[in-house]
Amino acid sequence: MSFKALNIIDPILKSLSQEGYSNPTSIQTQAIPFVLKGSDLIGCAQTGTGKTAAFAVPILQLLHSTERDHQKKKIRSLIVTPTRELAIQIEESFQTYGRYTDLRSCVIFGGVNQKSQTKALKSGVDILVATPGRLLDLMNQGFISLSDIEIFVLDEADRMLDMGFIHDIKKLLAVLPKKRQTLFFSATMPPEIIKLSKSILHNPVKVEVTPESSTVDAIRQELYFVDKGNKKNLLIDTLLDEDIRSALVFTRTKHGANKVVKMLNAENIGAEAIHGNKSQAARQRALGNFKDQTTRVLVATDIAARGIDVDELQYVINYEIPNIPETYVHRIGRTGRAGADGTALSFCDAQEKEYLRDIEKLIGKKIPVMDSHDYPLIDHNPPQPEKQQSRKSWGKSSSNKKNNSQVSRSKRGNQSRVKRPR
Repeated sequence: MSFKALNIIDPILKSLSQEGYSNPTSIQTQAIPFVLKGSDLIGCAQTGTGKTAAFAVPILQLLHSTERDHQKKKIRSLIVTPTRELAIQIEESFQTYGRYTDLRSCVIFGGVNQKSQTKALKSGVDILVATPGRLLDLMNQGFISLSDIEIFVLDEADRMLDMGFIHDIKKLLAVLPKKRQTLFFSATMPPEIIKLSKSILHNPVKVEVTPESSTVDAIRQELYFVDKGNKKNLLIDTLLDEDIRSALVFTRTKHGANKVVKMLNAENIGAEAIHGNKSQAARQRALGNFKDQTTRVLVATDIAARGIDVDELQYVINYEIPNIPETYVHRIGRTGRAGADGTALSFCDAQEKEYLRDIEKLIGKKIPVMDSHDYPLIDHNPPQPEKQQSRKSWGKSSSNKKNNSQVSRSKRGNQSRVKRPR
């Protein structure tokens, strides 16, 4: 099926064609017709399935096809999403798909001076993309009225709850017009999300493209068992492969992300970090550099990376295995997007094996193990935290691990590469 077969209007078709999009993804094929009919919709779609266009395209068409009062600068559609990065990318999508319409969009988020945002709002916008905190702040200051909203989108609802935005969402719902079209998207559907959806949707149509526990079939998954102290060596050797033009590396903590960036830069591998402790300007600069391939490696924490949408991202590397199995699905969903190929590499040390078992149980399959690398797991029974054993035994284990790391580092001097099937 083509976008034209979905009765998309010519101005939007022209934009889609220029972006190289001719055939919609499954979520787009299912959702767009219902949104165009004016139905409320709940969409359960895995990350990377194209759900932004599933609501952006029909919203643009609906607003473009209805008359508006040019004298009254009113916001007609509101999209609320949890992170600044995701908000920016959604608004970029509206600009891209709507470039041949006369609709105006704006994005607002916290962490930056509000002056440019309030200036854009005063000029008048049809479509507003926002994070909850800044939206409520500007509403309280009188810069935003939601009384004319025709279409409301709550995106990444599960992450919204994870980040503690439920009270902000309830405040927004209290001031939105009762008569409106509501679109609700979430990657997972735990009970609290289902309860929230029932409170804001009216006779919704439900579309679901993949089970919440599945991973994209186009993504090749590989597992490397390695001692924690040798992960850095394995990562460096992996990135010696010049065929890896871009890689998104995940750590569990902000501090860990900074350490990986420092280590890679010391090896002349261009890397930048993106996490909550970075300023908004620094995060956007790092993301921009990664998108245009000025920076080869982006190291991210999970919350900061949720909204990252990079065309043709080749590799995702789990430098640390996530302790929440659903997070693994979201991480590797950064690659293999919209039907493209992608590879997800996971480095697992002995203490992370429990996390790995939970992940494989969730996705319903074993991740293929790659044995052909220079840093095989040796310390299968790592020492427990110091309080659970004597300092003497701890020092002995640490010394052994240090020696193992030094041996592995000498191997890397010969520039041996990780051997992966092509």
